[in-house]
Amino acid sequence: MGSSRAIGFRARLWGALCASALVLTGCGSGTDAVAQGGTFEFVSPDGQLEIHYPEEERKPVAELAGPDLLDPDQTIGLADYKGEVVILNTWGQWCAPCRTEVDDLQRLHEEFEPQGATVLGINLRDPNRDKPVDFVRDNGVTYPSIWDPTNRVVGALRGFPTSVVPATLLLDRQHRVASVYLAEITDYQLRDVIAELVADDESTMP
Repeated sequence: MGSSRAIGFRARLWGALCASALVLTGCGSGTDAVAQGGTFEFVSPDGQLEIHYPEEERKPVAELAGPDLLDPDQTIGLADYKGEVVILNTWGQWCAPCRTEVDDLQRLHEEFEPQGATVLGINLRDPNRDKPVDFVRDNGVTYPSIWDPTNRVVGALRGFPTSVVPATLLLDRQHRVASVYLAEITDYQLRDVIAELVADDESTMP
């Protein structure tokens, strides 16, 4: 019975991935990322919820920036974290898995910030800013988030399925995509991967 439910869940999630990815890229490609002008473009993951890119295959994401959730008069973006590992997380206060993983993300931020890594959130589909602001403050979240109620900012992640929330991308020090997680994450799941990225020799940065 449990196996049938798990299969049904994966089938429904894959259907959602296909529906969103078809608009921009089309499902069924055997390649997870392609170079478009030297930048990362997400392509159908063939049902995978966790994808890791070897260093030689990594591509940088396009520059993205938007209003600071807590202070929308200020702009924050990847350029503010040059040379740092970035844990890029899409979330919404309306999303139950996002509420579950926020403590894990906060722990990762506190653990790795002294080593040159940060969590950067992208808050999606929350037109009333007060709600995500209250969520951040109530949960003691200290890492920053971009406020993106219309998905304009996240659109810079070309082909990325914005209907899948939460999702997490790990960017190395050159802001190339090292890993993608299309589901709720845990700190245990990401810790070793982040540790490897922060340990990379900074002399390799452009």
